[in-house]
Amino acid sequence: MLKQAITKIKNWFPAPKVSAHCDGPCGVYDPAAARITAEAVVSMTKKIMALEAPNPSDKAANIAYQNTLSRYIAIKEEQAQKTKDDLLILWTDYFKPVHLEKYPDLHDTFWKAAKLCSACKVEVSEEHANELMDAVQKIHQMFWATKDKDVTFYKAS
Repeated sequence: MLKQAITKIKNWFPAPKVSAHCDGPCGVYDPAAARITAEAVVSMTKKIMALEAPNPSDKAANIAYQNTLSRYIAIKEEQAQKTKDDLLILWTDYFKPVHLEKYPDLHDTFWKAAKLCSACKVEVSEEHANELMDAVQKIHQMFWATKDKDVTFYKAS
């Protein structure tokens, strides 16, 4: 009885057909999150490289050094993974085949950026961290151009 009533109501008030070009509603995608996390990768890489190892005989200083170093590394790896996640979401959910017409290097750009995220996780390379920032900037420019907007790419550092 209840099932029949629900069916009648559905027939009287059918749901409208909807469609979307992305997984989420327009306006939820933005490369800014990838920029912020990539900047953290650059920052932590610089901090790791600048960290001075203490005298091996100073136990307390060595413990503090190891603690600081491990925290910098953990943050660098976490932020590199977040950057990768944000970029992969843009690549797979926002960008569509129509964008390839304007940006034939789109797939290569994202693939290389994702590989740079991985490289930044497994090594301490200021060069790769800066290359990641450059890749994120290129993706930022591609993204906003698809919306016919000129949005300035800002760096905190």
